[in-house]
Amino acid sequence: MSTTGVPAFSAAHPATGRVTQLGVVRSEWTKLWSLRSTRWTLLVAVIAMAGIGIIISAVQMSHWSQMSAGDRASFNPVDVSLGGWNLAQLAIGVLGVLVISGEYSTGSILSTFAAVPRRLPVLWGKAGVFAVVTFCLMLPSAFVAFFASQAILTDHHVQTSLGAPNVARAVIGAALFLAVIGLLGLALGALVRNTAGGIAAFAGLMYVLPGLNALLPASWGNAISPYLPLSAGSAIMAIRPDPSSLSPWAGFAVFCGYTAVLGALAAYLLIRRDT
Repeated sequence: MSTTGVPAFSAAHPATGRVTQLGVVRSEWTKLWSLRSTRWTLLVAVIAMAGIGIIISAVQMSHWSQMSAGDRASFNPVDVSLGGWNLAQLAIGVLGVLVISGEYSTGSILSTFAAVPRRLPVLWGKAGVFAVVTFCLMLPSAFVAFFASQAILTDHHVQTSLGAPNVARAVIGAALFLAVIGLLGLALGALVRNTAGGIAAFAGLMYVLPGLNALLPASWGNAISPYLPLSAGSAIMAIRPDPSSLSPWAGFAVFCGYTAVLGALAAYLLIRRDT
């Protein structure tokens, strides 16, 4: 992720007057949207979130007559419509890492810290801008996926409505989950300060860890699984109670807790390290 040509704080041209958090936020906004990699990655996330659920819904309806009675009974119209979150989380998590690791790889982080010696406002600015941008893009994408998918599901009368129990929470929760995913990636990028290492850490935490947990004895794995980041965070999108999982808001709180701990550790190391 290159920051070449992106307006940023400069040690050669230090900011005049007092550095404010609002000024840092404006700078981070400019840096984020000046990069083509940001726009392309977010476009992938939007297409995935809005489009994959529609495709899955169409495929499911085309094979409805071939589905077993059990599959029809367990059919979840919300899960189907929001199926794009799996790919969207990968794009957003990777971009979250790049938001800060890209500046370390190019060395432009030195100019940023020269203008904001306290450093923490930079981290808060990056986190705030990226979280808001992600949420504002993913929320309409989730609604598009939901309403378009429900229109398709009417072919076999298995659709639901936004006013049905827990549905609105699940749709909005998908955007909340993806916004926190972005913050998790950013925290890992700040901790590792290396793009490859940050992406590897993100993949390990979100994808590899559940696989390793599945190798444990069933009693251990079942006890641990609800508290893993992916299981806990995605619980907010569930509309049907699952005794083996955390409740939606409890799971989301656990996921936010993981992100907060990593963010706090990143903040501590940011002010302790030389660069």
